[in-house]
Parts: sequence; C-alpha cells; structure tokens
Amino acid sequence: MSDTPDAAPAKKKGKMKKILVAVIGVGVLVGGGVGAGLYAAGSGMIGGGAHAGPAEDPNKPKLVPKAEQKHAGEGGEGEGGGDHGGGEGEEAAEGEAKGAPTPAGSGGEKYASNYYAMERDFTSNLQDSAHIVQVGVAVSTPYDDKVITNLKTNDIAVRSAILMALGDTTEDQVFSSEGKKQLQKRLVASINQVLKEKEGFGGIGNVYFTNFVVQ
Repeated sequence: MSDTPDAAPAKKKGKMKKILVAVIGVGVLVGGGVGAGLYAAGSGMIGGGAHAGPAEDPNKPKLVPKAEQKHAGEGGEGEGGGDHGGGEGEEAAEGEAKGAPTPAGSGGEKYASNYYAMERDFTSNLQDSAHIVQVGVAVSTPYDDKVITNLKTNDIAVRSAILMALGDTTEDQVFSSEGKKQLQKRLVASINQVLKEKEGFGGIGNVYFTNFVVQ
C-alpha cells in the first residue's frame, strides 16, 4: 500500500496550528490595546484622568493684573467748562489732555493695588506711657474687591485688632520712621489674622497712615 493518503492529515494539522497561533496573536494585541487605553485614561494621559486639579473656588479673591489698575480721575471728574475761558489754544490743549493715556513707567509692581481707607481714626494709649496715639489707617491689596468686602464685613473685629496692636506700641516706635514701619507690618499681620479666621483668606498687602498724631 502507498503512504500518500497519510500525508494529507499531517498538512491539515499544520494549517490548524498556524490558524490557532494567528488567533492567539490577535487576542494578545487586542487585550494589550485595551489595557494600554485603560492605563492611559487612569493615569491622566487621556481626558485629564486622576491628575486633574480640583475646581477653583469662584468665591476666592483673584489677583488683579497691573494693566487693570484703577486710576484716579477715571469716570469723568474734571469735565465741564466753567467760566474761566482762556481762548482756543487752551481749549485745544484741554481736549488733547482728556484723550491722553495715563502715563506708565517701566518696572513697578506686577499686580494692581486696590486701596481702601477705613472710615474713622484710631486712638489708643501707648504701652507704659502717658502719651496717646491717634492714627488714620488705609490698606491696599493686590486682589479684587472681595478682600475689601471681607474687611468691611468684619469691620468691628478688624478695628479691635488694630486697637490692640496700637496698645502694644511703645514711644520709641511712634517717634521714629523705622518704628512706624514696624508698626505697619504688625497691623498688616493683625488684620490678615482676623480675615483668615473669619473668611479663610487674608489678602491685605500693606497698611498706610493717613493721619498720625502723638499727644
């Protein structure tokens, strides 16, 4: 008998092995692609993932760029003629001045300064002294109006903190420029402490004296 018929099954087995290997290879590729996609999504490579930062609080004060600084005189103050006419030359110069941009130098602070003057002066005894000090206080912040609003809302607590800081001040501090600068820093810290306790955010950058009298 011939051995020829036995060769056909052997060839079929070889083809089946090739098909199985090909199917397994496709399965591995598909599984690997799904796994890589899930890893990329979970790691933030796709769609932000787990590394996306928390949403920003819309109520938190925002820093104001210097370009958005509020300038004195904006809003039309100084407009109108009056009865002091001085000829066409003066009128032309006045028209040019109204249209001129606000002067701006190079350098300076990166953020705008939002100022607010507290309504009433502060009067306090000095520490271990017969003298009293009376000061007017204004503040500035590089943030938007939310900081000033917080300050107004907590006016009583802020005023109390300022008076306590003044009561801890000595004669040496109020009679020297350096001492007054140190007092300014202490007042900034006192005001911000109150705002942080009440509102969770300070934001006051500087304190200025609009009036300073020692008696």
